[in-house]
Amino acid sequence: MNGRTTNGFTLVELLVVISIIGILLALLLPALSRGRQASMRSLCAARMRQVGVGWMVYATENRGVIVPGQAGRYADESRNVYWVGNGYQYRPRWFAQMGASAGFYAFTEPSPDPANEHTMTVNNEVFLCPQVPTWTNTRNYPYGYNYQFLGNSRFRGDNETRGSINHPVQMSRIAFSQTVMAADCLGTAAGKPEAMRTDNRPDGSRDPEGRARGGHGYALDPPRLTSTSDFADSRLSSPEHRSGPDERHLGKANVSFCDGHVKTMSAEEMGYLKNGDGSIAFNGQGATNTLFSGTARNEDPPNVN
Repeated sequence: MNGRTTNGFTLVELLVVISIIGILLALLLPALSRGRQASMRSLCAARMRQVGVGWMVYATENRGVIVPGQAGRYADESRNVYWVGNGYQYRPRWFAQMGASAGFYAFTEPSPDPANEHTMTVNNEVFLCPQVPTWTNTRNYPYGYNYQFLGNSRFRGDNETRGSINHPVQMSRIAFSQTVMAADCLGTAAGKPEAMRTDNRPDGSRDPEGRARGGHGYALDPPRLTSTSDFADSRLSSPEHRSGPDERHLGKANVSFCDGHVKTMSAEEMGYLKNGDGSIAFNGQGATNTLFSGTARNEDPPNVN
């Protein structure tokens, strides 16, 4: 009789062990994924707080005038070039103008060339959301500014002789702790059903149907629009092309308020109305601009006419 024993696993035992490992991985991976997303949300909020400080510094240095969403386009091209702290940039958006005062700059090499207006890449990570790291284009951008109420310097009727739609806006008239400054933004994709939205365009190109995530994302339209409101992409001025928040952080968006605090909120908590297909409604019962108006009242956006 052979008295030797074997110490190896039987096939059945090996299969049991593999099954247990598979079950443990299935249980742990979602938790690890949620942990990573929570970390991204926290990092995003930290960056937003820095941007909020820069926003205040800009207003302080400019006699209380709040930074506009983007400068209006003058017929005289020399008036469309602005100093952004480390060079000159053609029609910079709000974050680049703000950075000039705050001392942290959006671009490594700003460009005064009109041909580069929509192709610039944001290089400073302070201005970028870690959850969507490829959204670096200055137009198809991850953070949307409350431009309609805090400083819409586009010209009425695109005519500079008629003045800006809503600029300058004085810091002193804003209810800081109750007013959204900026938030994670889907851009014009927000007005489309979730199933129709397409990938972000880092090259700065415009989606003619406004379906690309983050398209014109630098401009955040308020929850309740009217027939005389502006739109994030003024070339796509119809209800389905409105912009809105991106609930990219575990089903909610990071929202930066004018007093510097950052809160994670759902679109509904911000005052938006969502349709059954996931799109943000143009207008509707329950939509309110209370957190956007600057006065803590449900006011209409400024009239573009």
